[in-house]
Amino acid sequence: MANVLVTPSANIKQEPSVAVNYLSPNIMVATATDFVNGPPATGVYRSLDGGMTWSSMILPFPAGFTGATSNVISYSFPTTFIVASFVFSPGINGTAIVYVSTDNGATFSPPIIVAPGFATYTNNTEVNLNTDKSQASPFLGFAYLTYTHQVNIDIVGGSVTFFQRSTDGGLTWQTPVLISPEADYVSRSGATVGFTGIVYVAYITLSPSVTFKVRRSLNGGVSFEPTVVVDDVVLVPTTLPVPGYAFLVLTSANIATDTSSMPTNGNVYAVWQDNRLGYADIFLSRSLNDGLTWSVPIRVTNAPAGSQNFFPSIDVSPKTGEITIIYYSNQLNGFLLDVFLSQSTDGGITFINTRITTISFDPNAGSPIPAASIGNYIDISSVPPSQFVAVWTDTRTGSQKIFADI
Repeated sequence: MANVLVTPSANIKQEPSVAVNYLSPNIMVATATDFVNGPPATGVYRSLDGGMTWSSMILPFPAGFTGATSNVISYSFPTTFIVASFVFSPGINGTAIVYVSTDNGATFSPPIIVAPGFATYTNNTEVNLNTDKSQASPFLGFAYLTYTHQVNIDIVGGSVTFFQRSTDGGLTWQTPVLISPEADYVSRSGATVGFTGIVYVAYITLSPSVTFKVRRSLNGGVSFEPTVVVDDVVLVPTTLPVPGYAFLVLTSANIATDTSSMPTNGNVYAVWQDNRLGYADIFLSRSLNDGLTWSVPIRVTNAPAGSQNFFPSIDVSPKTGEITIIYYSNQLNGFLLDVFLSQSTDGGITFINTRITTISFDPNAGSPIPAASIGNYIDISSVPPSQFVAVWTDTRTGSQKIFADI
């Protein structure tokens, strides 16, 4: 394993996401919130040598917009990469957009508006994206976008989870589907696709109860079946109880499926951070019947009691079925952060944990003023057949940059 600097410039980078071309695994494309020109923008970073070196570009804002965050990326056969972003303007016009590349990330389309926001009445934020790469799916190539749809954000307001699909590689997007009609508030959602094309959307309701929930679609995202409860969640404090920490920690829903040809084919895995033990730790629940019922959650780390473990991201190898989860942890020092890896080769029954950062880092980058944000997530992608690439925000160089582990 090697820690590689993805973003060399001095300006802040946060919230990385990464995708790999399954047909040519040396081609990797990442995105992140990049402050290189001042306001946050959509940065894209491309590697043609398996992540050892990276080039960079900044994607343009749509007309009238001045900032972009919540950037994510997904790969689609054979050479397509789609980037989704949340863009905003001084009028708080929060809008979900995408950019499409059909040449392995060398160039991208102009921004495509998917879900417009309208001043303080609607704000479409916390975007997430996945594409159907499942070998037996009749919907191969469809793209699925989820986002938090906030309403009346200048008063008490509320939020729900919306879902939209594209059947033409991200160029056009169909009517939104309301996923969480029963909730007053929801957290960042996620979507995954099963071996035969079943779409699963996961979200956590924050009110009236804190609960991890999943809905599935059997027709490529046209309609969804009733909600299934995975488990109740005990939210991690938004500021972790560690002296010197001030960065925001939001709890999100993570979900992945096993599309391999192994005996674990069809398993669905839900992962989240949880404070049920009195400190932040990472839990996993699995479904062996296409998301209809879910197992009692298990702890996937072996971190010491009282340590803080947060921002999990999961992927499953489409070749071997190996589960890989990454997460931040302060278990080595109590203050400094590392990224750890939790892997399972038996379908989520047992896990082995390994540190992947070669240097622990200070979330405040050495400043006496605690950082207000280190981003809201990190990411991992399988590199077929049996490897992975992980990306995270790291301050070992003195400022927030994106590192990768190859």
